[in-house]
Formats: sequence, C-alpha cells, structure tokens
Amino acid sequence: MRRDVNLVSVGLWDQRFPPGQPGPLRVQQGQQKDKMMATYSRAGAELYYEEHGEGFPVLLIAPGGMKSAIPAWDSSPWNPIDQLQSHFRVIAMDQRNAGHSTAPISADDGWQTYTDDQLGLMDHLGIDRFHVAGMCIGGPYCFGLIQSAAERVASAVLFQSIGRDQNRDAFYAMFDGWAEEQISSRQDVEITDVASFRENMYGNDRVLFNVDEAFVGSSNTPLCVLMGSDLYHPESTSRMIAEVAPNATFVEHWKDGAAREDAKASVLTFLQSNSTG
Repeated sequence: MRRDVNLVSVGLWDQRFPPGQPGPLRVQQGQQKDKMMATYSRAGAELYYEEHGEGFPVLLIAPGGMKSAIPAWDSSPWNPIDQLQSHFRVIAMDQRNAGHSTAPISADDGWQTYTDDQLGLMDHLGIDRFHVAGMCIGGPYCFGLIQSAAERVASAVLFQSIGRDQNRDAFYAMFDGWAEEQISSRQDVEITDVASFRENMYGNDRVLFNVDEAFVGSSNTPLCVLMGSDLYHPESTSRMIAEVAPNATFVEHWKDGAAREDAKASVLTFLQSNSTG
C-alpha cells in the first residue's frame, strides 16, 4: 500500500484549480442519439471520447489544464461541439486522468505521453488526416501533434493557448491541485513519479512548454490563433505564435458580442478552407 506523504515537502501543495474545471458528464438534449460515447485503451490507459456529426475529422482538446475534459467546453465563450458538428466529424476527448479517462502515472510522463494518446485515438478510429482545435493547455497539445505528425494535421485552431510569461508558479500550483486529488484518491501513485511528471510538464524554459519558438517558426501548418489575455493564457504567447508562425491567422477579439459571432464564422471558414487530403 502506498505510504502517506507530505506534499508540502516537495512543493505539491493543495490549491484550487482556476475556473473552467470539468463538471458532470455533458448531455446534449435532443441530440443524444447522434452522439457516440466510447473509450479506447492504450498502455494501461482508458481514454474516454465522444463523436458528433460527420465529415472531415476535427479533434477537440478541451481547456482545464491537467483536468482537460469535454464538459469544460460548456464554460467557454462558445462550445465548438455545438458549432462544428453540423459540418464536421467532431471527436472530443477527456485527457488521461481527467474527466472519465484514467491512466497510470509514471516519472517519464510528459507532453509526448499526451501526444501519443491523441494520435493513438486517431489511429483507433482509422483517421489519417484531421484538424485539431485546442483551448488553454490544448495549444501546446496542438503543437505536439504537429511536431510528431505534421503530415496528418490539416490545420490547428488555438483558443487562448497557455504560455510561460513570468507565471511558472501558477502552472506549478495548477498541477499541484490536480496531483493532490490523484494522490489522495489512488493507491498506485508515487510522490516521486508525480514530482518528475510535474517537471517534465512545466519545468523547462520554453514559452509553450511543449515546443520551442524555432519549431513554431518552422511549421507551415495553417494556424488560427485566438488571443489569450490572462495569467494562464498570456497575450504575449498568442502574439508570439501569430508573429513567428509563417501561416497564421490572428483573431484578437472573440469572446463576446458581435466579435464572438465574427470569430465563430472565421473559425468555421478557416477549417472548411483547409479540409483537404
């Protein structure tokens, strides 16, 4: 049995996660018959996903930090599942150890672990080429997919990507809140593994944590960048991506009013124009 540990001694103190964490299982009234819910297994992980609609595939990666799960879209300026399912085959997933997905935790876990999960889901569904749209932590996840399988990613939509800008402690605290829940509710989690995982995710000096700025500048994948403007999603990160990436569309205002409707139309047009292959 796992022994009790002192979280403070290794910096894994309990902290409430910021607004937007997942809630109960999402149910779409009147559309339940069109939604397929399932799990797929990979290397001990059981990963929950849903499919909505038909057409060119779009993989959705939800906000929520380490708690990235489908219900978090309901707290976003708009829910891309609702918007896109009439035009695309939308695949939404709960990341490992978030929402309905479970997985072991090891000292080697990091950004690549999630990329392998995401590409594994596409393989499981027999999907070769797809769009990816991610909010918050989904920004680096999108770049991880592009770095690992650029030929498969038709385009990426980045809703207020997370990024490093004098805010590392905030990301450590966010991770620690998630880790506290995992450690307190499971018998198979070792504190040393969690501490290593934490550093693999947020201990480096890259703005996007997952890929460096040189990679962003070398990628020709079409990007639609919707600007962030808070502690976890700095404006500086969005502007860096838009300025450095050679094939980026930048949307500054998108969260409410007429700007939101214009941004929704821009995202739809962007995805439709890149739905080839």
